[in-house]
Formats: sequence, structure tokens, C-alpha cells
Amino acid sequence: MVSGACFAEMGVNVTCVDIDEAKIEGLKQGVIPIYEPGLKSIVIRNYDAGRLQFTTDLPSVLNDMEMVFIAVGTPSDESGNAEMKYVWEVTDTIGNHIEKPLLIVTKSTVPVGTSHQIKERVQQRLDQRGLGSLQFDVASNPEFLKEGAAVDDFMSPDRVVVGVESERARELMTRLYRPFLLNNFRVIFMDILSAEMTKYASNAMLATRISFMNDIANLCERVGADVNMVRRGIGSDSRIGKNFLYPGCGYGGSCFPKDVKAIIKVAEKVGYEMRVLKAVEQVNENQKRVLFQKFMTFFNGDVAGKSVAVWGLSFKPETDDVRDAPALQLIRSLLEVKVNVRAYDPAAMDEARKQLHDTIYYAKDIYDAANNADALIVPTEWKEFRLPNWEILKKIMRTHVIIDGRNIYNKEDLTAYGFEYRGIGL
Repeated sequence: MVSGACFAEMGVNVTCVDIDEAKIEGLKQGVIPIYEPGLKSIVIRNYDAGRLQFTTDLPSVLNDMEMVFIAVGTPSDESGNAEMKYVWEVTDTIGNHIEKPLLIVTKSTVPVGTSHQIKERVQQRLDQRGLGSLQFDVASNPEFLKEGAAVDDFMSPDRVVVGVESERARELMTRLYRPFLLNNFRVIFMDILSAEMTKYASNAMLATRISFMNDIANLCERVGADVNMVRRGIGSDSRIGKNFLYPGCGYGGSCFPKDVKAIIKVAEKVGYEMRVLKAVEQVNENQKRVLFQKFMTFFNGDVAGKSVAVWGLSFKPETDDVRDAPALQLIRSLLEVKVNVRAYDPAAMDEARKQLHDTIYYAKDIYDAANNADALIVPTEWKEFRLPNWEILKKIMRTHVIIDGRNIYNKEDLTAYGFEYRGIGL
């Protein structure tokens, strides 16, 4: 959605295709199916200008296009492999209906070698249709957008990675991205296999930094060090840098969990073990239980019937994405020990309700969530959570304990207000 809208913003004629009729009709009416800052205005503006169209019928528009981006989901299957059925469905539709030269670009995060498989499947269908000599090309253009900042990332990216194997594909991708070159960012061309691997390697490295810092945070707690000071100390080293070194309650979302699993499986298939990434994954799974463990420890396990306020349901701020969100794992653990949960999130309430149903109370705001609460737990660092009125919270909470999963509060400040404070690595 972001890619299509932002390409249209740069003057490209774009048609977005989805099999969900309700979603497509909603988009035509300006209803955006995801929460992403800045996206709605771009979609409406370009739809009204005629540069952005929506349809459920790929064959009807396929042969009016110069290139098609495959941008479907590739979630983890039960064994941790990337689920490829949606990619193959689009691929087969293209192979069954293509009648003119076309560039097929993979934007979905896919195992290394997928673009070559796409080429083989399309060629097989062309051969069956008697069109075996029809020219088409494939390319890989992995997506590196951050949820919550996707529009800004697309318009001003650190880099754009493009994998090609033909001069025609390179020329088309260069023409597509030429408007962005005015911002002096880099388009990095490489072979297709390397482009596909770059996507997995990038997410795996970021996940590794997060799990490493969480491991350090847990050690800091045990030896009496302050992880915030440690983070500042190591982040000031230019060889390391400060990004993705913030301790917390684990990573979630649609990318890191599934991509770490997928690259581990890719390695297994060629007889190699990704030992570091297996540890990254295990540390993250353990870290998602830290907030619950801190809660249980504070009350010495005597928690049945208590009420807990949970601020934040999305896996990170500025998105409504709750996939693999630490908050949902926390809530499920609380429910298992008969705790009453009162939750609030600025954007993700509806998405959370689809998974949690009516097992919790969905609050109107942060204070409604904290009313008569025995503890306040913060898994997601939304900006509106950073400076609450502590005097009001002191009055309305039954027990004054704050468990901060993102270290957004100052322990000394909260102690002065009369709260017990528990952070990560402090």
C-alpha cells in the first residue's frame, strides 16, 4: 500500500490489486486498512488525481502494465518456513494471463532463489500456452520500510536495493526510481540472489542487536549495573552506534520474528546451522516473558483476581500491527493466572480485539485503563504514555507499581511520587 501510493505520488500510474473486495472498495472510499501516519492523504490525493487505482481483477489490468510488484504476505508456517502460497498464486495468475513483455518484481520477503523460481513457473505456463518465446524479466526489490514511519522511509530511504539479471530490468528499475535520485540517496544494484539475502540479513542483524541488548540488560539487573548507562557507553563507539540498542520486552511485528525463523530454515536446507540467530530467537522468546515475571515476583505469585492496566497493544508505536506483539503474550499470561486486564492503545484496539476478543476490558484512555489497577505495565512506548499525570494515577490506582517494558520513565521521579518502579536492566 505504501509503495503503491508513494510511487503514484511521484507521478507513476499505479494499480493496486487485492483479492479482498471489501478492502478494495474501502480504499476507493478513502478507507485505509492499516494505521500508518501520512498514508491516507497520499492515497486520497493520488486516487482523486487518477494516478492510483484499485481492483480485485489482476488479469484485467496486467497487460496494461510495464512492471508488476509481488507484495503479498509471506508469514511463517508451522515449521518456521516462509509460507509461499500467496506468492505462487500471483505468479501463476501472471503466467496464465501475460501477453506482452513484463518485468515481475518481488517485493515480498522471500527465501533466496524465489525470483528464479518465479521465472521458471511463469515460463512453464507460457510454454503451455504456446507463448514460450514471449520476453519477460524478473527482479528483486526488497522492502525495508519501518512500520510507523513507512511513508517517510519510502520517500527518503537510506538505500534502495535492486536485484536484476538483465539490462532491460535494470533500465526499468532505474527509470522508476529516478525521481527519488533528486534526494541523493543510493540505489544499490546487485544480482537477484544477493538482493534476496540482503533483506533477510538486514532484519536478522537488527534482531540480533535487540536480543543482544536485552541479554545485557538482564545481566545488568543481576550485577547491579544500569543498562541505560551501558547503552550510552557502547553506543558512543562509532563502530557500534546507538540504533537498535534499546533494552525492552522483546521484538515483535510482521518482519523480525518470521524473517529470523525463515533464514534459519533457509540455512538448514543447505546443510548450515545459523547458531547466532537461533540464540537471538531464543533470547527474544524469553524476553517476552520478562514483564509477566516481574509482575509475578512483585506480588509473590499471589495475583488471582488482581487488576492490571496494560498501556500499549501494538508491537511498536505508530502502528496498529499486533502480530507477535509482546503485549499480547503478556495479556494471555495474565489471563491464565486469573488476572483482570484493562488495556488501552491509541491505534491497535480493533486489531487486538480480533485476537483477544472480549477476554479483557478495552479502556477509553490511559486513566480509564489504570482505574483501580493493582499494577500498570507498559509494553509499548507510545508518545502519549510518556508524561501522564502521576498525581491522578496515584489517586486512581489501587497498588502503586509501574512495570516499564521500554524504560521510558525515570525511576527517581516515580519513587518521589510514591510508586514502585520496575524497568528493564535497571
